[in-house]
Amino acid sequence: MTYDGLVSRHLNRRLSRPAARALRPTPVTPNQVTAFTLLLAIATGAMLAAGWNIAGGIAIQAVSVIDGVDGELARLKNAASRFGAIFDAVTDRYADAAIIAGMTVYAVRFEDWPRPEFVGMLALGASLIVSYSRARIEADLPHAVRGGNLDSIFGLASRDVRSLILAIGAVLGQCYLALALVTALAALTIAWRLAYLRFAGNREPGSGNREAGAGNREG
Repeated sequence: MTYDGLVSRHLNRRLSRPAARALRPTPVTPNQVTAFTLLLAIATGAMLAAGWNIAGGIAIQAVSVIDGVDGELARLKNAASRFGAIFDAVTDRYADAAIIAGMTVYAVRFEDWPRPEFVGMLALGASLIVSYSRARIEADLPHAVRGGNLDSIFGLASRDVRSLILAIGAVLGQCYLALALVTALAALTIAWRLAYLRFAGNREPGSGNREAGAGNREG
């Protein structure tokens, strides 16, 4: 099951789906798109670290849009695979790290806030835990996933929302505040998901203390 956050549903997918359809007759594979997305994220982090905040902010949103192309292309080409799903999930985490690292360096070099490296570390950790909490919910509550009523659990600080906040913050030259906001929203989302697992999840049939598998999903 693929969950789209608010930004993906109303903005990103309107761009990524036509791009995937355009790539369908070409020899480009979904895994190549995934690899390109990671390289673009690394370049984005480098741009931000160098002080090119406007270009970097635009590139953050471009990464978010292109990140949806590989999954769409895999479906169109009937090329979905377990490796592709795991490859996408792993590269997404590295992409997040590259962008947050670039924004942290920008905040250190060009902004006047206390301990920006600490805020960057918190933003990265919170983002990774948000993604992990999603994987656990999907693994432990398959009935809820199949029901499709997960907006209230996966919303607020899903990956597409976090990316848009970071993009806007970068363009405005306020990387520190964007990282702090992502940290706060991610913490609220994690708390909400834990509460859901504690009170609603225990009533779901088949729930248990299992380690989650990786998948081709946004956090």
